[in-house]
Amino acid sequence: MAKLCVNVDHVATVREARKTIEPDPIAAAILAELAGAHGITIHLREDRRHIQDRDLRIMQEVVKTKLNLEMAATKEMIDIALSVKPDQVTFVPEKRQEITTEGGLDVISQEDYLRRAIKKFKEAGIPVSIFIDPDLKQIRSAKKTGADCLEINTGKYSEAKTEKELDVEFEKVKSAVKFAYKSKLTVHAGHGLTYSNVKRVSDLREISELNIGHNIVARAVLVGMERAVREMLNIINQYSVRS
Repeated sequence: MAKLCVNVDHVATVREARKTIEPDPIAAAILAELAGAHGITIHLREDRRHIQDRDLRIMQEVVKTKLNLEMAATKEMIDIALSVKPDQVTFVPEKRQEITTEGGLDVISQEDYLRRAIKKFKEAGIPVSIFIDPDLKQIRSAKKTGADCLEINTGKYSEAKTEKELDVEFEKVKSAVKFAYKSKLTVHAGHGLTYSNVKRVSDLREISELNIGHNIVARAVLVGMERAVREMLNIINQYSVRS
């Protein structure tokens, strides 16, 4: 089965709405791990809208599985990541005005810059993933940067309104996943995945990890983090029939 990495950013979103100390994303991460999550993802944004620097530092100390830091490939974030040394970093695009990440990173336009940045992480022994749209040209470019892994953006698949649109977007994800895998890259997937749409993606045998955040946190508000994580794991286990 694909492993589940739980993004706890939106626990911090609730906390930051009142600029208080709770709910604590670190506690949420611990509960997610206890429920069986294989990793924790956090995004330290440049505007610090949810996860804060302190959260990152403590997460690195307490997360027992894998800590995946999503980040813009800026000098500030690169310096922070090299200092804290998470288990993995994932380069993502970032705009101050966006509600959430709107699409994959345009690797083609900054291939040389990303190659230099990735070299720094390789020298520090930190694996690098790049979050990209299901676009074969972007995958080819990402391969040239020396990235260890690609996370295929499932956003458009998750936003599909009709069965036809869902099928079209799934085929794009499927083609990208298989192409990245054949290119000798570790393949992850995520963005917008929910309890109702994850099964088709989790059944792609080339995907080793799924990153899911908002839907799990939304469910956790009602039933608790441990139950919410277990329910997602049950669906992934149930439908991951691999050949």
